[in-house]
Amino acid sequence: MGACSCLLGAFSHVVLSMYDIKDDDIYASVNTLAPSSLERQLPLLELLKDFMSGKVAFRNIMNIILVGVDSIINERTTQTYGIILERTVLLSLEIFILVMERDLALADVFRPLYQPLDVILAQSHRQIVALLEFVRYDYLPQIQQCSIKIMGILSSRIVGLVQLLLKADVGKMVIEDYAACLEFRFDDFQVIEDTKDDVGVLTLQLLVDNICRPAPNITHLLLGFDVNGSIEQTVLKPKSQYSCLKIILDNLEKATKPDINSLLHEFSFQLLYELCLDPLTCGPVMDLLSTKKYQFFSKHVGTIGVTPLPKRNSNQSLRISMLHERAWLLKMLALALHISDISSSVYREACMAILYHTFGQCAENFQSTSLIHSHDALTSISDVPAKRNKVLDLLEVLQFRCPDTSTKYPQLLSSLGIESKIEEILRNSATFENGGVYYYSERGDRLIDLDAFREKLLQISQELNSQLTEPEKAGLKESVHHLLKWAWRYNKNLEEQAAQLHMLTGWSQIVEVAVSRRMSLFEDCSQLLFELLDASLNATTSPDCSVKMAYVLTNVSLTCMAKLRDERFICPAGTDSDAVTCLDIISSKQLPNAACNSLLFKLVMATLRNESSEILRRRQYALLLSYFQYCSSILDSDVPPSVLRFLLLEEQDGDDEDITLQKVLKEHNELAHANFSIIRKEAQAIVDLVTKDAFHGSEAGKALSFYVLDALISIDHEKYFLNQLQSRGILRSCLSDVANYLSKDSSLASESSQRFCTVDAQFSLLLRLSHHYGKHGSQILLSMGALQNLSACNLMGGQKKVNPRAISKIVKERTGEIDKRSLITPVLRIVTSFTSLVDSADFLEVKNKIVREIVDFAKQHQSVFNSILRENMTGTNLLTLEQLSMAVSILSKVWAYEENEECSYIQDLFSLMHSLFSVDFGILNFMQSPNMIENQKSELIAFGLCFSLVSYLYVLATRKNMRFQVSYGRNSDQQHPTLQMVSDLLNSATLALERVGEEKYMLLNKIRDLNELSRKEVDEIIKVCMKQDCISPNDNIRKRRYIAMIDLCCMAGNRDQLITLLLQITECAVTILLIHFQDDASAKGLSSFSDELLPVLERLEHLKEDKVGRSLKLFHRSITTLKEMTIRTITI
Repeated sequence: MGACSCLLGAFSHVVLSMYDIKDDDIYASVNTLAPSSLERQLPLLELLKDFMSGKVAFRNIMNIILVGVDSIINERTTQTYGIILERTVLLSLEIFILVMERDLALADVFRPLYQPLDVILAQSHRQIVALLEFVRYDYLPQIQQCSIKIMGILSSRIVGLVQLLLKADVGKMVIEDYAACLEFRFDDFQVIEDTKDDVGVLTLQLLVDNICRPAPNITHLLLGFDVNGSIEQTVLKPKSQYSCLKIILDNLEKATKPDINSLLHEFSFQLLYELCLDPLTCGPVMDLLSTKKYQFFSKHVGTIGVTPLPKRNSNQSLRISMLHERAWLLKMLALALHISDISSSVYREACMAILYHTFGQCAENFQSTSLIHSHDALTSISDVPAKRNKVLDLLEVLQFRCPDTSTKYPQLLSSLGIESKIEEILRNSATFENGGVYYYSERGDRLIDLDAFREKLLQISQELNSQLTEPEKAGLKESVHHLLKWAWRYNKNLEEQAAQLHMLTGWSQIVEVAVSRRMSLFEDCSQLLFELLDASLNATTSPDCSVKMAYVLTNVSLTCMAKLRDERFICPAGTDSDAVTCLDIISSKQLPNAACNSLLFKLVMATLRNESSEILRRRQYALLLSYFQYCSSILDSDVPPSVLRFLLLEEQDGDDEDITLQKVLKEHNELAHANFSIIRKEAQAIVDLVTKDAFHGSEAGKALSFYVLDALISIDHEKYFLNQLQSRGILRSCLSDVANYLSKDSSLASESSQRFCTVDAQFSLLLRLSHHYGKHGSQILLSMGALQNLSACNLMGGQKKVNPRAISKIVKERTGEIDKRSLITPVLRIVTSFTSLVDSADFLEVKNKIVREIVDFAKQHQSVFNSILRENMTGTNLLTLEQLSMAVSILSKVWAYEENEECSYIQDLFSLMHSLFSVDFGILNFMQSPNMIENQKSELIAFGLCFSLVSYLYVLATRKNMRFQVSYGRNSDQQHPTLQMVSDLLNSATLALERVGEEKYMLLNKIRDLNELSRKEVDEIIKVCMKQDCISPNDNIRKRRYIAMIDLCCMAGNRDQLITLLLQITECAVTILLIHFQDDASAKGLSSFSDELLPVLERLEHLKEDKVGRSLKLFHRSITTLKEMTIRTITI
């Protein structure tokens, strides 16, 4: 009986393995007109139909399996028919696998008569159990392999497989059988060459593949999750429950026999990582791994992680597996750091252990506060001294030259002209099932299938054989053999490349997570960030570093640099006091200049590396920009040095004279000059590279390239980079691109949005030119025809809208805002910079070229100026106010000398004067914003607008000798400037001076008394400034006071700027009034006007220097003079 069964099984196995089913065969089986190839496939199809309908062959083979594993074990032990039965069972299991590899292709055609095999098996639970229980048969590993493969297939098809096993009351048996199988494999001392025959690897892959399947699934069952209840509420207890999880954890803790079990360790780490990633299993697994018993995972960083890799030529497979093993370990630890809730003491200790064993440090105060109640945990963490940052050692392990995967063809193939055919075969990315030569390994690597590749090469050889001589045939045979050897090496080298990149990805994840989320747990943050930045840049400049690796390393560098910039403005630690001082603002965490110089040098070398790509350079450009921002952010730009200097004078004692604002600024200047010197040494290469990307790169690459050029201009101390840009024609090209873009109608498409970013970067470069080089930069732009180009633009075309269906709502809103306002703003900024070139003495020259060009620009864009000037200012935003301020500033400086009435903005300017000069900006809130700082900025811009308007009146009164009426005539159709308007502005400015001076005084006092305020009062300050997102509930009072001090200093700085502006407005208004009082013709009829003016002048006389922070001697002299003339007018 056993022999007959073996023969039946062997016959079926041969039939199933000899033939393969193609789509044509399936079509032919249901279509009598199909080709006659059906005859060849008929035995296979009939056998498949038999199995898919549960008929004779299926029942016979199934009856062999239903004998049961226990009976087979007994027969094998007694050796009655054991060997034959064993062989029969193996053939039967392989038959089931072969059928299940083919049945789905036929099921869709043959339904409902024929069903997939899993449906047939599910008709009796006993059949499925019989197939799966053979994992217990350890006399022949091939039987275990087949049983595990069948479990994998059935678990992917039968959603309720776990419930089926539980209903059959074999759940516990299956758990223990798989655990025993895995344990036996871990204890084995034999190296298994083919991973497809490794029962341990098959088991772990089964567990990994089933994690994301509907719960409860086989992974949940085999690892000991509560499959009868809630998976996410499971409390895992591997100590008391014999399961695969217990075997995996016990063996990972020991990590023995790496030469034999490296693949098992690799897939075990992958399994744990995937479990931590899955939303159902994450909680239970993280709770388990965070306990003290399993903190050995973090210790493995210093053991498994930094162990030298075996040599490539001695054991490349082990080398590859060890790289993947470390990658999964690092990714698992990074994930634990990322998702752990450190408010829990268990998770907090686990995170500390990871940081301590990986980075070699954690904050001492954190140890003392969080671990004081857990002496054992503190002892376990401090058992191993943190001598060196293991992350740096891990990076050293990674730094080796990638193996070569390029194709090298024998000379004969080139001479025969078949090299192109082989290249075509290799270019086809299809797998061997679809006519290609590739397959995907268990790790997901696309490798060459040697059998399929050999067949393709033999086909080519057979086509050429008739045309070749005997020596050529022998040479071709040798070339084919050479190509197959190359393909084998290619697979291994590609696997090693992927493994190296995989480990680097794991390394980058743990570094970036620790840096971005757990910096508060480190003791010396700045030093750690510098070490990581330095190591990453060193690795990037190495000739062994590939482009893909350099990209990952540059991303790490970007994260570290961003965190360094954050560290600059985080409240300084290291003190037990809750008080903050102004010194904390300027003595913030800053790397020494030498460290900064070293980073810049390595960054330049990394950017200029031979092997590169545009995507990599974009990241490097972003890193370079981030570095320059770090170096330039010595002080908050909104905190003026005058405020800091005032506060420092009160805080400093004699012993603190060295720590001064001047010293900080001096060090900053030294760093800026050093940065310029380093860049200048490689200036030619850098500018060539950036220029190439600016002209020929993608839109994103162009934008970043122009921002880099902008940054180079900002550090230029000798006009060196200016000459470089001019000689390459970059500035002229920018101007041309901007003009062309603005001349076209804008679109809301994605391409247009990207193009806008490039144009914005080009505007930034042009504006930087005029800002950094002053009048010289503006003259250069003017000489290149900037005004003519901008005058020819269709600025209003940017406001046209398109079909909103073309884009999403978010893109529409964002781009709509860009089209309406943002394109006009940079244009006005550039034109405003040109007004600085016009000397006031030349304004009367009608033929003045600059004046004429600016006037022509205003005429050309009359619709734009009219739209801005007539904008409703109620509830407006900062951008609209800025545009209005710039438009008025431009017109006020040149329009007084335009005598053509066809295009006139005079009435618009006079209308603005009438509406603004009598406004008390302290009461009226243009922004209507709850943000106090935003409101102050809007008030500053509004008074800047008033200054431009009164400056225009000043020019009319002084240069054009225009005299104004006392008040506005009611019968006039047009508005004209009046002395009453000037008086109203003077009154408004006086009220503002009194109020703003008092506000500044109160703000400075509040800064002095900040350390005496309660937490509630400090939080009120932060709330008013809308900085609640800068603090968390766990932040202490010192950090809150630091943030509040920064905000108060910004507000005081704004008030200081506004005082300066108000004094200038007042001086202009007083001068205009003095001119009228000194003019005999105008002085007549000013008696009633003087009565109203006198109280305003008296209030100005009482302004105190301590409130405004400036000397008022000359100011009071002008006020006194005007007051005397006012009194004289009243008495006459």
